[in-house]
Amino acid sequence: MAASKRSVKSGMSAERLARIPAHFQRYVDEGKLAGLVTLVHRHGETAQLSAIGKMDVEAGTPMREDAIFRIYSMTKPITSVAIMMLYEEGHFQLDDPISAFLPAFANMEVFVGGTMRAPETVPAERDITFRDLLTHTSGLTYSFMGSSPVDAMYRRERLEGATSPYSTQQTIEKLAALPLQFQPGARWNYSMATDVLGHLVEVISGQTLDRFFAEHILDPLGMHDTAFQVSRDKITRLTANYSRRKDGSLMLADPPGESRYLDTPVFLSGGGGLASTAADYLRFCRMLLNKGELEGERLLGRKTVDYMTLNHLPSGGDLTSMGQAVFSETSYDGIGFGLGFSVMLDPARAQVIGTAGEYAWGGAASTMFWIDPAEDMVGILLTQLMPSSAYPLRREMKTLAYQAIID
Repeated sequence: MAASKRSVKSGMSAERLARIPAHFQRYVDEGKLAGLVTLVHRHGETAQLSAIGKMDVEAGTPMREDAIFRIYSMTKPITSVAIMMLYEEGHFQLDDPISAFLPAFANMEVFVGGTMRAPETVPAERDITFRDLLTHTSGLTYSFMGSSPVDAMYRRERLEGATSPYSTQQTIEKLAALPLQFQPGARWNYSMATDVLGHLVEVISGQTLDRFFAEHILDPLGMHDTAFQVSRDKITRLTANYSRRKDGSLMLADPPGESRYLDTPVFLSGGGGLASTAADYLRFCRMLLNKGELEGERLLGRKTVDYMTLNHLPSGGDLTSMGQAVFSETSYDGIGFGLGFSVMLDPARAQVIGTAGEYAWGGAASTMFWIDPAEDMVGILLTQLMPSSAYPLRREMKTLAYQAIID
């Protein structure tokens, strides 16, 4: 076998990195995905960047490197950084009750039995804290989880994450009026907790979430294509979003020309409202990889980033031990959770190549990112297919990226 060509700076094999677009091209050729953008950045260099397939199959528009994607829950780390910026200013401690800022969350009830229409509840043993929201241990849930009558209550009230039809204030008030799924701190459950954090950013800062993001995160980092709304002059770069039929074929779910992302959002969802590009999200990841600073703009202190990326689950446990049922294609054995990110504890238990201490998250349309401080590395995959459990894209992307390291 011929020696692999190597980028001296990145320490990665160009030949091996070429496996990334070749692999995902097969998904496109088989009609499983419309298109993707993949990116690997290491040692300060973007070693791999590919635009594969189509932005819009129906229109035949080729994918482009600066395509704009609905990143859904990849909004959560940005919101988590926002609230931790306010934490650094001394506005609250992580174990403070959120009811000090949002009185509607005082005296919460916890579901213990019954049905959606006739729930049996008991008083919460303690208030929800900022830490509970950041670690998804608050007792809140999502309508799509489908694991309890509380989820059904969310569906009845049309509390549907980023697509809530209500204003931010109304959404939060409706959340607070419903019972919690479990006692705060007792379990891990993916939820609208980060939407509550987004509203807390607004209440504490006195700015709307879009203005806070723009002024304190997006503009300082040069993330000029990241927003809750895609401006009309950028519509040619907005991708189509697809869902998967039972036979595996693609079904257009959100055409670019009719997307709700073109309209001013009613609800500024800190849990899933942003659209972004690979280049923009890389800048956010590089800031975190560089311990809170990028090109002279410091958002967070080094110790804060270190603290956020520790495993904050009780007794150092993983998500499986905290009762997490799998809702994506990723297993949660060996995966902990920090303040806004999943945290790799044990790659052997997680059964995917990686490094203890890497942190990551993804979005509902099969997007993902991870940051590996030990390898000085960032990986990003952006596509538009719901649900994210359709194919093992995230595990495959990680494998294909790590196998290319040769230094």
